[in-house]
Amino acid sequence: MRFDRVIVADWSAANLPTSAVNRANAIWLGCHDAEGGAEWHHRTRASAEEQVDGLIGTAVAQGQRLLVGFDFAMAYPAGFSARLTGETGPRALWRWLAGAIEDAPDNRNNRFAVAQAVNALFPEGPGPFWSFPSEQHWPGIPALRRGIDYAALGLAEHRLAETMTPGAKSPWMLFNPGSVGSQTLLGLPMIHRLAARPGTAVWPFDPPEALAGAAVVLAEVYPSLIAGPVAIEANRHTLPRDQAQVRLLSRALWRLAQAEALAPLLAAPPEAAEQGWILGANDPLLLAGALR
Repeated sequence: MRFDRVIVADWSAANLPTSAVNRANAIWLGCHDAEGGAEWHHRTRASAEEQVDGLIGTAVAQGQRLLVGFDFAMAYPAGFSARLTGETGPRALWRWLAGAIEDAPDNRNNRFAVAQAVNALFPEGPGPFWSFPSEQHWPGIPALRRGIDYAALGLAEHRLAETMTPGAKSPWMLFNPGSVGSQTLLGLPMIHRLAARPGTAVWPFDPPEALAGAAVVLAEVYPSLIAGPVAIEANRHTLPRDQAQVRLLSRALWRLAQAEALAPLLAAPPEAAEQGWILGANDPLLLAGALR
């Protein structure tokens, strides 16, 4: 599968606009195409989504094919969507979250309130969402993982993608270092909006023929798959790690696309049709090799 341009987004669950000076925990967008690469810093999710939407529009208008990767889970363990929405598959879940999540232009949002409301739908016991800032009080969200019986809830703690990817965290974990749960809750409403654009497909949920014919393909990425090259790049150029991540991952994916060598990364197990998959989890060495 060939793409003319690749964009990688390192998302944020910040509850206020991030610092204009300290950009270490901001949103970063990285782009790579035949003319080279560029990165952009955003203090709010609204601003970042606006640029992503604009870049998609430009690519489509110019007849280019675009791959856009986001560093949060595109779905949850099997059974969650059906329990919450009555429908199997991620799109019903994206639609539900788009209606439930409130995310203001200044980053203020209700993600913990939504997680608490979801947890209340599981009378079998606490969970599935857990962890929150210690200075806050969310009685319906366990502060720690222990005590949540995922088997009793009829859910898995991790998606298969996380069990196959060292370091990847469960989307149920909402806070603390390495967590991706809050970014997922706040990011999936955006995926719902972007996926509604004509000519847009989402990997690995759409069939191969839809992906092959789409002008825009959205996918889940995990920049830590290239942690070694990222550390070198950040140190060499004195960059925030997040900026180095989007720079190198967009470059690696673009190079593989030009060489028509993305196929190994696009292979996903049957479970991915509901749970999603991480682009590159199948062959992280191929990603790293594209940067040499």
